[in-house]
Amino acid sequence: MKAVVLAAGLGTRMRPLTFTKPKFLLPVAGRPALDHVITLLKNAGVDQIAVVVGFGKEQLIERYGDGSKFGLNVSYLHQKKLLGTANAVSLAEDFAAGERFVVMNGDTLVDQESLNAFVRRYEELAGKEDFGGLMATIEVDEPEQFGIVFLKNGRVSEIVEKPRRVKSRLANAGIYIFDPVIFDAIKRTKKSKRGEYELTASMQILINSGKAVYTSPLNLWADIGRPWDLLVANEYFLRGQRGEIHGKVEVGASVGDNVYVGEGSRIRSGSYILGPTYIGKNCDIGPNCFIRPSTSIGDDVRIGNAVEVKNSIVMDHTNIGHLSYVGDSVIGSNCNLGAGTTIANLRLDEKEIKMEVGGKVVSSGRRKLGTIIADNVKTGINCTINVGVKIGPDSAVGPGAVVYKDVPPNTMIFVKPVIKKKVWKPK
Repeated sequence: MKAVVLAAGLGTRMRPLTFTKPKFLLPVAGRPALDHVITLLKNAGVDQIAVVVGFGKEQLIERYGDGSKFGLNVSYLHQKKLLGTANAVSLAEDFAAGERFVVMNGDTLVDQESLNAFVRRYEELAGKEDFGGLMATIEVDEPEQFGIVFLKNGRVSEIVEKPRRVKSRLANAGIYIFDPVIFDAIKRTKKSKRGEYELTASMQILINSGKAVYTSPLNLWADIGRPWDLLVANEYFLRGQRGEIHGKVEVGASVGDNVYVGEGSRIRSGSYILGPTYIGKNCDIGPNCFIRPSTSIGDDVRIGNAVEVKNSIVMDHTNIGHLSYVGDSVIGSNCNLGAGTTIANLRLDEKEIKMEVGGKVVSSGRRKLGTIIADNVKTGINCTINVGVKIGPDSAVGPGAVVYKDVPPNTMIFVKPVIKKKVWKPK
């Protein structure tokens, strides 16, 4: 079976993390998100994948090469201009070679059982003469944020992007199996109001021409479109992790059953680590630190004395200095958090935390959410970062500063205390 993976997007809603890397390479449970997508497809029976690349294509090609290390064949299709999902799929016409094929967004993560059931559902329908496609769906709580699917007699009758008046909660999950007839529909697809050729519009052309598009439900679905979605996906994939210790655990350290420790890593005495937690290669953890569940730590990371990290992602080559707290946050690569850096993750009124995404302030739907810090950021000692704040790459926060607003890339913020002198005569 062949699959086309869409991985060309800029990931603007994931900024500041995507200023320096494509969102498909952001880590989830110790591996880039696209690793999970490729593994899911392979386990579902796919052996040939064409990855549609755009922004960050060099990083993606360097990571995946010809796919041999994943046990399948990987090739690349370059979408030079981001003209939409239909345009991206159209690049795969030669790759498909007249066969039916899977299409999956590179930032969509699902459970393996649901994807396997999706493929089985296709096998049940494959013999139907009017077969035009199969799409995965998921029930959502905020349908106005998604492409919503309407059914009639068990088939898709209409797909509406972000409808204002909602009569269905069944969302398009971004996974499809298409008959080659989809390429004819794409050629008849017109640009949307957003100036893109959208795959859902091509599917509507299929439906209107008498082709049948069917659905298959998913049990779990994570669309990594917003920074906190990384934490949701990270938590899920860590649950299925097996605890393995490949590094050294000193006497006096406590490591839970569902904790993975990579080669060359050292867990120092007094450290207390609860699973599920992932710790990469050549890390130095502790002494006397507390790593709480659903935490993913990359390679070559230093977690200092008396540091607490909870439900967070810490990327490669980052240092978190002693007496610091990191909760419900994403910390980029090559960062250095000075001693006593404290990240707030709960509002005083305990309401849902809001964050600016794509130029709009939106609710995360989360009661606890800390900060999103991009690559190459430094903080001084005893600085405090408030809930829902984002810090851009190559920026710095001075000692003692309290950060209430987002910090743009290449920016330094600091506070300068007012010093007053007067004569003092001790008793």
